[in-house]
Amino acid sequence: MASMSPSTSVSFVLSPLFLVLALLAAASLFLYRRLASLSQPALSNPTCTSKHMTISEIYVYPIKSLRPTQVSTAVATRKGFQYDRSFMILEVIDGGASYKNMAVSNYPKMTQFLTHIILPEDHSNAKGSIMVEFIASKQGQSTTLEVPLQPETHNLETFEITMHRSSTKAYKMPAEYNSWFSSCFGYDVVLAYLGDNHRDCLFDEMLPTKNSSWISKISRTASLLGPSSPGEKITFADCAPYLVVTQTSLAAVSSILPENEVMDVTKFRPNIVIKGAETAWEEDFWGKIKINDAEIIMKHNCARCKSINIDYSTGSPGTGPGGEVLKKMQKDRRVDPGSKYSPIFGRYSFWNPKIEPKVLSVGDKVSVVQVGNSDNRNF
Repeated sequence: MASMSPSTSVSFVLSPLFLVLALLAAASLFLYRRLASLSQPALSNPTCTSKHMTISEIYVYPIKSLRPTQVSTAVATRKGFQYDRSFMILEVIDGGASYKNMAVSNYPKMTQFLTHIILPEDHSNAKGSIMVEFIASKQGQSTTLEVPLQPETHNLETFEITMHRSSTKAYKMPAEYNSWFSSCFGYDVVLAYLGDNHRDCLFDEMLPTKNSSWISKISRTASLLGPSSPGEKITFADCAPYLVVTQTSLAAVSSILPENEVMDVTKFRPNIVIKGAETAWEEDFWGKIKINDAEIIMKHNCARCKSINIDYSTGSPGTGPGGEVLKKMQKDRRVDPGSKYSPIFGRYSFWNPKIEPKVLSVGDKVSVVQVGNSDNRNF
C-alpha cells in the first residue's frame, strides 16, 4: 500500500474539521437571526393598508453633504435624480499628496452651505448653475459662489475618489472654486465633479475588519449584504441612488423631542418624502413602490450616524435634546441585525432598470406594490 504523505494526512484531518466549524457557524447564524427577529419590533404579517399616499417633498443634493435644493419636480434616472450628488468636497492632505472624503458626520460645518439649482431653462447660461451660499462667514454676512451645473471638463485634472470601496475618476474643479471653499472652511479643500463617470454600487463597506473572527465575518456578511444589486451605478451618493422616507415616521422621531420641536427631515438626507402612510415604520417592509407608472425598488435600510445630531443653526454638534436624537432612536429603532448598534430611518432604493427616466413631482400618487417580511429589514 502506498504511504500517505504528511500533506495528504493534514488535508484529510482538516477537511472534516472545517466542515464541522462551517456547520456550527451556519447554525449560529440561523439562531442569531431568529433571536434578533424575535427581539425586534416587527410586523408578524407585514402588510400595507395605506391607500392615499403622495410625494410631499423632493430633495436634490448637487454637492454631496451640503444642504439640499428642495424642488417640486425632478428627473428620475437609474443613477438617481438628475444633478444629485454630482459634486463633492475633499480635504487636501499633505499639500495634495492625498485627499480625504468629507461628510457631515465628521465635518459638521458643511451644514452651513445652502445650495440652489438654477436649471438651464431658467438661466441665460444654457448649462445652468448651482448657487452656493455660506451662511457662517466670520464677517457675519453670507457669501456666495456660482458653480456651473455641467462644467467643461476637457482641461480639468482628473484624480481617483474611493467611497465605501467603490472608486471612480473625477475632475478637480478650477482654483477659483477650490479657493472659495477653502476660505470658508479655513483649510485647503477641493471641489470634485463626477461628470459622466460613476461608481459601482457596493454594499460591503460595513464588512468586519481583518481582525474579526472568520465566524463573525460569515454571520455579519450574510446579514449586511442582503440581495445584491448587480450592475447598479451611482454618483457620489453613499450606497444607493435614492433614499425614501415617510412623514409618518418623521413624526415618530419628532415625538421623542420636547413639545413644539420638530425634527428636520433634511438631517436624514432623503430624496423622496412620502405623506399618507398610516403607521410609522411600515416602510421597513416595503419592497417596491409605484409612483405613477414608475417603479422604485426598496432594498436596504439606512443605518443612522451622529450626523443627525448636528445643529444646523450653528454647524456644530447639537446640545440638549436635539443633540441626543441618535441616542434616543437607539432605544427602539435598532431593528436591523446587520447594523445592530445603529437606529434605522429610511430605505435605500433603486430605480427599476426596465423603466426609462421620468419626471417625478410633488403630489404624485404613491402605492406599495410589493411588501416583504422581517428579513426585508436587513441593511
